[in-house]
Amino acid sequence: MKLLRVGTAGSERPALLDAEGNLRDLSGVVPDIDGALLADDAALGRVRAAAESGELPVLDADGLRVGPPLARIGKIVCIGLNYHDHARETGAEPPAEPVIFFKAADTVVGPDDTVLVPRGSVKTDWEVELAVVIGRTARYLESHEEALARVAGYAVAHDVSEREFQIERGGTWDKGKNCETFNPLGPWLVTADEVSDPQDLSLKLWVNGELKQDGTTAEQIFSVAEVVRYVSQFMTLYPGDVINTGTPAGVALGQPEPKPYLRAGDVVELEIGGLGRQRQEFKPA
Repeated sequence: MKLLRVGTAGSERPALLDAEGNLRDLSGVVPDIDGALLADDAALGRVRAAAESGELPVLDADGLRVGPPLARIGKIVCIGLNYHDHARETGAEPPAEPVIFFKAADTVVGPDDTVLVPRGSVKTDWEVELAVVIGRTARYLESHEEALARVAGYAVAHDVSEREFQIERGGTWDKGKNCETFNPLGPWLVTADEVSDPQDLSLKLWVNGELKQDGTTAEQIFSVAEVVRYVSQFMTLYPGDVINTGTPAGVALGQPEPKPYLRAGDVVELEIGGLGRQRQEFKPA
């Protein structure tokens, strides 16, 4: 299923995209799309039955905002330097273990919402990423099979980053990762049964119409299954948590000087095969 949330910010209602591309209202079946729903097999069963019935009300998508596909996100765990080609372009040694940092849940906005360039920023960068949404509690997992069984679905994430804040201002990466609007998510949460192989997904990103990133999850240093298993050794993952799994080559940081960092007025578009497409206009904070 392709689950999403539509409406004005803070007042989104649940919906799904059916096989014919129609947007259908789920608000009469479930109150929202969140960790509680993803952990509830009976509720998910009702959603599937409603989808298959073809009787859900059709929504007029014209002018309807698409919000983040997941409400009440618990935590966003991010994996840095997780693509061989991205490590090469930035001159970094591939890590021996996954590099973990965090984004606050309040950085999440809808897939087509405005992204704000922080005040004083000169190095705002783009990063298309595969987001993994957790549907079952995960702690001290022992196998990749156990890890994938905890995954409810997948989504497109844009891990917007300010490289000066992240790298040059001391401390951890968090200052360059948690600026407001820095994690557009969606448009859909695609349930795991529709993604036969998370290591065979194409990722693309354009800036002002120019293709910048053109990669595949096959380039990941640590697979989705390994990332979930590994993270569960250090923290408990709960339904509604999100893992951003890293970005392929093609970011501004990895390009020759003068590096083409984002400015107010730029437009970024990104997509992952089968998971949908985003478009953001960048404006000053």
